[in-house]
Amino acid sequence: MDKLKIGHILIGLAYLLTLNLQFSDGFYLPGVAPHEYSYGDKVTIRAVKMTSIKTAHLPYDYYYLPFCEPKTKKEYKPENLGEVLRGDRIVNTAFELRMDRDKSCDVLCGSQSKPKSVSKKDAKKFIKLIKQSYSVHMIVDNLPVATKLVTQDNKIQYEHGFKLGVMLKNVAYLYNHIHFNIKFHKNKEKKTFRIVGFEAVPRSYALDQVKVDKEGKCKLPEGKISVPGQSIKNDGSTNLMFTYSVHWDEEESIEWASRWDTYLRMSDVQIHWFSIVNSLVIVLVLSGALAMILIRTLRRDIANYNKDDVEETMEETGWKLVHGDVFRPPPHPRLLACCVGVGVQIFYMFLVTITFAMFGMLSPARRGALMNAAIVMFVLMGTIAGYTSGRLFKTLKGQEWKKSAFLTATLYPGIIFGTCFILNFFLWGQQSTGAVPFTTMLALLLLWFGISTPLVYLGSYFGYRKQPYEHPVRTNQIPRQVPEQVWYMHPIICTLIAGVLPFGAFFIELFFILTAIWENQFYYLFGFLFLVFLILVVSCSEITIALTYFQLCAENYHWWWRSFFMSGGCSIYVFAYCIFYYVAKLDIIDFVPTLLYFGYTMLMILTFYLLTGTIGFFSTYWFIRRIYGAVKID
Repeated sequence: MDKLKIGHILIGLAYLLTLNLQFSDGFYLPGVAPHEYSYGDKVTIRAVKMTSIKTAHLPYDYYYLPFCEPKTKKEYKPENLGEVLRGDRIVNTAFELRMDRDKSCDVLCGSQSKPKSVSKKDAKKFIKLIKQSYSVHMIVDNLPVATKLVTQDNKIQYEHGFKLGVMLKNVAYLYNHIHFNIKFHKNKEKKTFRIVGFEAVPRSYALDQVKVDKEGKCKLPEGKISVPGQSIKNDGSTNLMFTYSVHWDEEESIEWASRWDTYLRMSDVQIHWFSIVNSLVIVLVLSGALAMILIRTLRRDIANYNKDDVEETMEETGWKLVHGDVFRPPPHPRLLACCVGVGVQIFYMFLVTITFAMFGMLSPARRGALMNAAIVMFVLMGTIAGYTSGRLFKTLKGQEWKKSAFLTATLYPGIIFGTCFILNFFLWGQQSTGAVPFTTMLALLLLWFGISTPLVYLGSYFGYRKQPYEHPVRTNQIPRQVPEQVWYMHPIICTLIAGVLPFGAFFIELFFILTAIWENQFYYLFGFLFLVFLILVVSCSEITIALTYFQLCAENYHWWWRSFFMSGGCSIYVFAYCIFYYVAKLDIIDFVPTLLYFGYTMLMILTFYLLTGTIGFFSTYWFIRRIYGAVKID
């Protein structure tokens, strides 16, 4: 009955989350007001960065290439920590737009008489980025530009940004004319305008194909063009002319609050829904069956152990026999307390962040907000990490709690910072905006040692002063010898077995997360992610408890580290899936992007390992305390 109630609760929660996702299509950020334009008001187009899926989104500044600069000086917009870490460098451009005023063709810079000359060095930059399929990302009124695509089955899809150019017969052609199609919603009573769509159509025209009059207006060629467009010479300088056109399109059906729906519906979500529900059903059935079998077996064991006329042979086998050793402290207690403490820190960081995101507080419209929230939550959760590790360290009879606190505060953040610092050198060498500036590094170090580390010490101080976790049985002075184990109880085999069920619970969601990270898609189904996180917690807990129970029945009481390893075994399959994703889905071509992919992937695997390992450890710890507290010990 208990499992039936849990199943009903999870199904009800899934239904509520589904309603939340359905009704949140038009939901926008609280506290964000729309920008009202009047007719003829200046509309600013800003460049964000240039990225490509072939280079693991190795980002570049817009002015890394010699594009036309604005008449006024270049002004970079102040950015938050999340934007800087994403490689965004938001800067003004030379495009001049006025609300609801079309432009058939205007010259941005260069002309037939005075073209913009691009040196051989810059021409090679153009060719390199065009070969690597780089896209330009811009925003207007905080709305990113998109390119409309029509699939073979006549479905409309949108691609983020617009392509820098195209390769034809091993020749690079630059898209030097951009047609902007900007959609707006008009308030006829107030006679104001709100921007609700931003599309771009890039084109390539050779210098002699565009005619320019004395006023700077240009005329594009009509009909079929024999020449492909503006090519870039790889053996010398190239003369260029950049032009653009603007069309304003009134859209009465799109409200300002739902203008992001176009970007958030870039893939077929029906497969997503079906796959998540399918995984939910499979995991609930498997975990429910496993739990029912385990509960029935445990009840029978406890009933037999508590009988007054129990046979003496009953005492010689089973998990009760190791009651004097089951709570014996494991080797390396300081490291175990550190890993568990960091795991708790990651758990609450993820829980709080995903909860805020689920209710729309961390929408993609707020650039860098998700990363900002994750970093801040991780820093603030240092107190919980210190408290957990300090109390567990005392329970394991550890001494020198300050060393344990220092390890908890520095081990995981040190690995993250050290790895990113090394990768940063490669980004610097590529002149990429993904390289973290020195001042940002100082800010991160200040967060680490100025806020997070003191909070960990504070939590460890109070955790170590608390009474250790109570154990229902005493530990013998002389450790018991563990009998020889059967082959399928080997730690490696158990770890591989334990990782299958949790991985099956969320591997489809993992696909969408990897797509959002490496293929430049927006991830927004945080309601589903929250539900999958709950399923992951349940599946990790149940499979680790079941395997630990079989281990204790085999009279092996070394469960402390083993429960952590078995539950974290899911990360092995995640890493294997990331390798498969790299080979099958991505087309990364250079060494540095490959290094970035596997470097960041290893950090994600480490984070996931600590998270799932902690879930399995605490569920197993709770289980062992309960079963040994339920039997009579002489």
